[in-house]
Amino acid sequence: MASTYTWPRGAEAADSEELERWLAHHGWEIDPTVFMAGVLGPAVQVRRIDGACPEAEAGLLVLPGETVEFDGERIRLRPCAYASAGSAA
Repeated sequence: MASTYTWPRGAEAADSEELERWLAHHGWEIDPTVFMAGVLGPAVQVRRIDGACPEAEAGLLVLPGETVEFDGERIRLRPCAYASAGSAA
């Protein structure tokens, strides 16, 4: 069963702590070597705990407002509903 966490826009220290707990429960962590600030708040890079990612899997950058999904094995971004609806020209 999938578990999700939405990284909020304008995230603060308490949000980071909550995300860290959620990630740790699934064997992942926030990569402390990557920090990105933006207009909508900080983005975070997540990786497997202890950097145990295979070389092809460097981690995942999570932007403000995105939802992260753990499917029992991997962490990925949950597709936005509007992304799959197509675009009008």
